[in-house]
Amino acid sequence: MKNTEKDIKNNTKMKSQQFKRVIDIIGSLIGLILVSPIILVISLMVYLTMGKPIFFKQVRPGLYGKPFTIYKFRTMTKDAEKTGAQWSIIGDKRVTPLGQILRKTHIDEFPQLVNVLKGKLSFVGPRPERPEFVEILQKEIPYYNLRHLVKPGITGWAQLNYPYASSIEDSFEKLQYDLFYLKHKGFLFDLSIILKTLRSFIQNPQKT
Repeated sequence: MKNTEKDIKNNTKMKSQQFKRVIDIIGSLIGLILVSPIILVISLMVYLTMGKPIFFKQVRPGLYGKPFTIYKFRTMTKDAEKTGAQWSIIGDKRVTPLGQILRKTHIDEFPQLVNVLKGKLSFVGPRPERPEFVEILQKEIPYYNLRHLVKPGITGWAQLNYPYASSIEDSFEKLQYDLFYLKHKGFLFDLSIILKTLRSFIQNPQKT
């Protein structure tokens, strides 16, 4: 594992991130232009069916663990976490009928294009977990912090191969895919992940 850790640190140096940042800026600008009519329609639908707030804002650890605010359309009831942070699971009863549609189609994640444009997210990278869970996972899972050596992403290798993690055991398995990505990441690998994500979305959106 020590050799893997060294390879990951060598493959995540800041210089290698500059080209990726250019792609993120161009892609997010084009994406926001294309989906802006959808964002306006969904905003109205969320407001009419669930009221305010329209957007779900939550702090997540980003590059080097630095916190940032992630944006999504709200898909749960207002009191979804009145008892504290909870793992999200398949068939979560806290999700509203409209929220189920938004999640299955991943339209709820369209506002994250703003995060990409601002440089807090990338199109490809480990999915950002909640700070409450990260604090636990860092203690329970060796090398978990390595996933913070790059910006988190909208999609990723782990997201394609192990989409739901609802326990420490699941998170350990998912981390193996994140570490594989960090060790082998590059333009062609990122491109293949984006293409596989689009293909999976078209064929079976529930799995992406």
